[in-house]
Amino acid sequence: MRSFCPRRPVAVAEIASEALTLAGGGRALLLQIAHPAVGRGVAEHSDFAERLMDRFDGTMLYLTATMFGTPEELATVRRIVNRAHAPVRGDGAPSGPAYNAYDPDLQLWVAATLYQTMMELHGRVFGELTPKQADDVYRELSRALSNLQLSHDRWPASRAAFDDYWEGMIASLRVDEQVLAVSRQILHPARVPWSVRPTLPLVRLVTGGLLPLEVRQRFRLPWDERRQRRFDRVMRWTAAVYPRLPLWLRHIPRDRYLAKLRRATSPGWSPQRPDAR
Repeated sequence: MRSFCPRRPVAVAEIASEALTLAGGGRALLLQIAHPAVGRGVAEHSDFAERLMDRFDGTMLYLTATMFGTPEELATVRRIVNRAHAPVRGDGAPSGPAYNAYDPDLQLWVAATLYQTMMELHGRVFGELTPKQADDVYRELSRALSNLQLSHDRWPASRAAFDDYWEGMIASLRVDEQVLAVSRQILHPARVPWSVRPTLPLVRLVTGGLLPLEVRQRFRLPWDERRQRRFDRVMRWTAAVYPRLPLWLRHIPRDRYLAKLRRATSPGWSPQRPDAR
């Protein structure tokens, strides 16, 4: 009897199609808001407590358009995002630095958290890519994520340069009381479907385990040896089981958001509050 040997995704489209990427959503969000300017903008212009699932759907719609949409679909989503970003700006104040949602440096950080989180999960579950494969993915994914006010030449020129950028950014992250309050809304949402509620403890465990130690501490997330062992078990189980699931099952979120993208960009569709990021 032949043993089952799962095929490891190595191309950008394959990696981005995996439902696995959803597991990193909380981690990417916390890293984003730990940037002082991003965090202040989110705290002053966001409503995670009231519309967490709507915002999550909007973010996934944007990523789906980025990775899999037609040029026309991407242009439509870009217009929606730009309308949502237009009022998100503020001058420097004692409460924090100036911010502007169109700032390419802030957009680079947001995009960088998506790329790095996606690759962190992929490496843990499927194993590391070869250097050439990793270089190809970095080049293609960084280009795909550069489609708002961020031009591709703003990205670090190589993976090694990106690693230096990443380490420097992690060291610069800060979490004040406003951002801490937003993080609690993200990790302990009050308004989510009942079907989602049983998964929230696992989401918090995975989010905390994936964060760099210093960032986890800045968010004051509880962590000890027992939580670390549980997180390690979850990762081992995921690495053993997830790659063996059928592709149609692993691609369900991608296919559903593609269908939603087609509806959202069809003539006559207009969201009441067009948040896409």
